[in-house]
Amino acid sequence: MITLSDDKARLQIDRVHGWLASSYWSPGIDRALVERAIAGSHCLGAYRDGIQVGYARAITDHATFAWIADVWIDADQRGEGLGRRMVSWFIEHPAFQGIRRIALVTRDAHGVYQQIGFEPLARPERYMERVDPAFAQILQDDR
Repeated sequence: MITLSDDKARLQIDRVHGWLASSYWSPGIDRALVERAIAGSHCLGAYRDGIQVGYARAITDHATFAWIADVWIDADQRGEGLGRRMVSWFIEHPAFQGIRRIALVTRDAHGVYQQIGFEPLARPERYMERVDPAFAQILQDDR
């Protein structure tokens, strides 16, 4: 059985760092940057027999906006709905009730997140971003 917990003390930082450093969205990310991201986010771990098998975090003010990021499921646990379960945990959590907008970005899991209410941007022409030049290169390489 897999349990979910937002207790940051349970996070296995080495595993989280390894997963994120191997991801398409943050290849080679420094451990110190992962630690800073964890410190400033509402994090969620998924655990099977005490071993962390999943991770996700929300960057949020817990009032009006939340950004779900870094959803990662260990390869051996994929295909069982755990990613969807973790994102749903945030949506259903009392601290996230009443938030007007919850966003996320995905390259290949649109169908997974549509099942729990996510849709393409309602007004994409209003969104802008400022991307660090080094991260812009990662985005360019990911095409």
